[in-house]
Amino acid sequence: MMKRVLLMIVAVAMLNPMAHAGDKNKNAAAKKTETEATEDNKEIHWLTWDEAQVKMKHMPKKVWVDVYTDWCGWCKRMDATTFKNPELIKYMNENYYAIKFNAEKDDNIRFLGKVYKLEPQNRGTSQLAVDLMKGQLSYPTGIFMEEGFQNPQPVPGYHPVPEMEMILKYLGGNIYKSQKFDEYQKSFTPVWKDNTPAPAMQGAH
Repeated sequence: MMKRVLLMIVAVAMLNPMAHAGDKNKNAAAKKTETEATEDNKEIHWLTWDEAQVKMKHMPKKVWVDVYTDWCGWCKRMDATTFKNPELIKYMNENYYAIKFNAEKDDNIRFLGKVYKLEPQNRGTSQLAVDLMKGQLSYPTGIFMEEGFQNPQPVPGYHPVPEMEMILKYLGGNIYKSQKFDEYQKSFTPVWKDNTPAPAMQGAH
């Protein structure tokens, strides 16, 4: 079911002086909390594999893995545009554990009881990246996982903000469990503000 879903995505008052003092303190605290929340959502909380596995034990969440390489131009564009959108950042931080994964640099990754290395036979690519992308090495590729790192499925390609909004909400909101993606896509209207200039072309290289 999950594989079919993700394949379709590829084919988005004052009472008294004391009370007033209390209100001032509450307002100050609320303002501080609001400021902290704003600061907290200035960027995606990219985690390492170790950090994500520790967090998963305490509070299960869905996972989004951004698989990239240093030489991938579309990966850099994704970082500079899509992943800088404030509303996307907020949604990602609230609904996912986000992992940044350099497929050709991250070595000796301990994941679910197994150690993954950079393998010469895979052109120096981590075996974990090969497994997660099901042997189709394409960058950037997002990997969606359900809680507990279950059912990893690749979502390859560069995605502008409206597409990522559609994909993240479809998966993060569990809509995929009750509605086919093509039906969801027809009725979906993006609401996140996107000031990113449209790229001349799209691809996953």
